[in-house]
Amino acid sequence: MKKLLLAASFLALAAAQSTNAAGPPPFDTPAPVAYMEDLSSGAVLYAKDADRRMPPASMAKMMTVYVAFDLIKKGELKLDKQIEVQPETWRKWHSQGSTMFLAVGEKPTVSDLLKGIVTLSGNDACVVLAEGISGSEEAFVQRMNEAAKKLGLSNSHFGTSNGWPDEGRTYVTARDLAHLAKATILDHPDLYKQFYSLPSFTWGKTLGAGADISQSNRDPLLGRVQGADGLKTGHTDEAGYGFTGSAEQNGRRLVMVVAGLTSYNGRADESVKFMNWGFRAWQAKALVKKGRKVGEVQVQGGTSGSVGVIAPRDLSATVPAGTAPEMQGRIVYNGPVPAGFKAGDHIADLIIDSPGLPSQTVPLVAEKDVAEAGFFGRAWRGFWSLFGA
Repeated sequence: MKKLLLAASFLALAAAQSTNAAGPPPFDTPAPVAYMEDLSSGAVLYAKDADRRMPPASMAKMMTVYVAFDLIKKGELKLDKQIEVQPETWRKWHSQGSTMFLAVGEKPTVSDLLKGIVTLSGNDACVVLAEGISGSEEAFVQRMNEAAKKLGLSNSHFGTSNGWPDEGRTYVTARDLAHLAKATILDHPDLYKQFYSLPSFTWGKTLGAGADISQSNRDPLLGRVQGADGLKTGHTDEAGYGFTGSAEQNGRRLVMVVAGLTSYNGRADESVKFMNWGFRAWQAKALVKKGRKVGEVQVQGGTSGSVGVIAPRDLSATVPAGTAPEMQGRIVYNGPVPAGFKAGDHIADLIIDSPGLPSQTVPLVAEKDVAEAGFFGRAWRGFWSLFGA
């Protein structure tokens, strides 16, 4: 059962000081597909054909990296684990698109391969990592699809570890790519920082002279947009030029996706323009200070019949720059919430609505622990519930 409660205390103040906004700031892009979300407020700032299924090209590698990050976090995969490059893998991938220039018999570590995937977009690195983790690329792809399902990527499916064209078996949407980027950043912040913003990486030797091969990160935002720190480009003839990127400025983190562009330079220019628009045309409006109680939610089977929900951090909404629009808030949760949770557990959301603007969702957490009630406690609560108490 879905419960909706109105949180009027702080929003009434915001409304009293408001000036009406005319709606989202205008933006136009030649990219056939584009999407932007402000992770700080949950606001979708822009969506253009964001649910169209499309080939991701190398942006699929974000899922390969996410699966690896997850295993590392669980302690099931070590960064210093070595994985030997098999002859058949080298024959198939040493010259197929982007490459890390791995050699037969080499034993790069998981850390090396992750750098080769993220920074160099190495198709060979993806397959070697997949084989080292699951024994075969096919078995690893099953992990990718299991992870996609767990993350709620309902319009995505993976057929390869590297996004190489596979007759349509691999497809994603811009919204799903942004959600995957968000999960990577929030679920694995330390690994994200470690691997996703390296300006270059050196691996492999040139033929003949045997000189080191250094390649630059293809991320078009690095060095051009303040706070840019990821994620992944992609290009094939069928997909065109695409990019999923993120940057953080003054406490606001944006995730953007563009896809279907026709040139390398066009992708770079549109990505920079899009991200700059997200930061300049929108601003954060403070709503609730960290630790402030926003409301109460009902609890089932607990030592208490309700619990307060508070802001886990300073909460803000995203509004067009220079405006202070009227806002209303609703506490939404699946409830009554089963008892047995701890203070700080995410048990509800605050949905913020404003005329002409997209809804925004920010988390609320439990104010205190609520343990499960014993038999007599449950019976007593059940008795009093008959009388509406």
